[in-house]
Amino acid sequence: MSQQVQRAATQSLISKYINKETLKYVFTTHFWGPVSNFGIPIAAVLDLKKDPDLISGPMTGALVVYSAVFMRYALAVTPKNFLLFGCHLTNEIAQLGQGFRFLKYHNFGNSNNNSKEVETSSNTSTTN
Repeated sequence: MSQQVQRAATQSLISKYINKETLKYVFTTHFWGPVSNFGIPIAAVLDLKKDPDLISGPMTGALVVYSAVFMRYALAVTPKNFLLFGCHLTNEIAQLGQGFRFLKYHNFGNSNNNSKEVETSSNTSTTN
């Protein structure tokens, strides 16, 4: 690509995405609120890899309700805040995953714990 074409393409991208309206939006709470709020779903997604014994059931339930309420709020305000909606949708999905893991571990039994108990009881009975 020639240098003139490259310069023209760069100028076109800059004028399209870095303009007065974009900068005006970036300096509002309509933008920074959801951006700062993305820490919650990021933490929830990263926690999906952790031990389910560490999950707090009441907190997970509260975050499911919180995200559902604010997804509705994001679409009720004018103008609609799709960034906030996306943040809470991501959090809702991650928290539902955490809730499923919590229920599976605490209410439906953990196959690893059950197998350890069986091994322990069989080892105890063979040594007696």
